[in-house]
Amino acid sequence: MNKKRSLLNIKSLALSVLVLSISNAYAEDAKVAESSKPVVEQIVNTLTKLSGGPYQGYRANHAKGIVVQGEFVPAKSAASLSKAVHLQTKPSPVTVRFSDATGLPTIPDADGNAFPKGIAIRFQLAEGAYTDIVSISTNGFPAAKPEDFLGLLNSIAASGPDAAKPSPVEQFLGSHPAALAFVQMPKPAPVSFATESFYGVNAFKFTNAKGETQYGRYRITPINGAEFLTKEQAAQATPNYLMEELPVRLSKAPAKFKIAVQLADKGDVVNDPTVVWPETRKQIELGTLTLKNVDVDGVKFEKATMFNPLVLVDGIDASDDPILLARPAAYAVSYGRRLGQ
Repeated sequence: MNKKRSLLNIKSLALSVLVLSISNAYAEDAKVAESSKPVVEQIVNTLTKLSGGPYQGYRANHAKGIVVQGEFVPAKSAASLSKAVHLQTKPSPVTVRFSDATGLPTIPDADGNAFPKGIAIRFQLAEGAYTDIVSISTNGFPAAKPEDFLGLLNSIAASGPDAAKPSPVEQFLGSHPAALAFVQMPKPAPVSFATESFYGVNAFKFTNAKGETQYGRYRITPINGAEFLTKEQAAQATPNYLMEELPVRLSKAPAKFKIAVQLADKGDVVNDPTVVWPETRKQIELGTLTLKNVDVDGVKFEKATMFNPLVLVDGIDASDDPILLARPAAYAVSYGRRLGQ
């Protein structure tokens, strides 16, 4: 009897080893298959993994948002920077989406992981044309190249509670100072989306009617100034306080932002979003963004719409920033999945 039991134990052990070997082989094959995909697709996959998704019908990042409508009125100084049609004299209708970071549609608005906040602005032009600005609430980005951004995301994904110390993310941050600086930024919760400042971390080339060109980055600043909750207020904030506050605010009065461009000086790096330019750099005002009401069809609009920072008009061109050039491709992967393609 003992001999039979021993044989059964040996067979059971052998079967367990075989199953483990097959599982490891499949896991290794999956890793190889994943690493062979385009970097932008891997970024979307890792963002989805980090949020516990996929969540059908939502973005892989900045999943939770609210859509509002309003108007952009160009300033007289705008035409001196660019001949872009929406920067001349006529106002443009706009649709704006504010959002929390991560792909989790239910993330609490005051959660540190919901930082940075996002803003996407669609300028509606003649004959159905449009152009977009897509910015975040941080002045700077954690990576200069898509590969480095993927490395950061993968290191976070590999750094669970059981990870050996130093964890993969600790090792990554130790060798990537820009990423370390980014994750160590303060993460204050805004009083409202209407009291948050936003930054274009990528540079664009602006050309005016005289053919003069300058590189610059967008700045989107609330006219009445930025306002944030205290730590105590943030701790007591309801999960959807930003989404609930904005409709109430706009029902009482419009919310206004100044859109400007911070100009690069001679020698400033224009193709690396981890490099923050000094605050002493000159800014040119582009105009006033006035938000008037929440879009009643906002949920439908945000699901069907892909904002694209490279949908540009004559007078504005992309820099050769690798992060900027990769953004539309990553957005397209997420967009296709959002529509079930």
